[in-house]
Amino acid sequence: MGAKLSGPGGQGGKTISQNADINVTPFVDIMLVLLIIFMVAAPLATVSIRLDLPPPVPNTNPDDEEPVYITIQESGSIFLADRQTTIETLDSDLCAALGGGACQEERVFVRADAEVKYNQFMEVMNKLQETGFLKVGLLNEDIE
Repeated sequence: MGAKLSGPGGQGGKTISQNADINVTPFVDIMLVLLIIFMVAAPLATVSIRLDLPPPVPNTNPDDEEPVYITIQESGSIFLADRQTTIETLDSDLCAALGGGACQEERVFVRADAEVKYNQFMEVMNKLQETGFLKVGLLNEDIE
């Protein structure tokens, strides 16, 4: 056991350097323990409330009418239910099909052939919006 005392400054010719590296192993250990604690505690924090919902009742109101469909064909023809109409008379024919009164409050369904041009479809949609029909449903189904 000996020590070298010679050299400049009495340190044996070596300078002491500080170690600035951080040991991350304890940090990772703590994070894993916290992760396990939170994974176990998270299901306990959820509150479940039992709800007894009433069973669904089918709508058996005889006053409900069949909805009105506007069909746009590839040729640009517009049909209101089974009757052909034009873009100019669409609003009046639609009100007549809905029974008059506050016909703008009724829901109208629009369906178009797959090959219908976008401007033909939007012309019908704009006409419905201009005349106050704002409850418009779009259908995605095959037209036979």
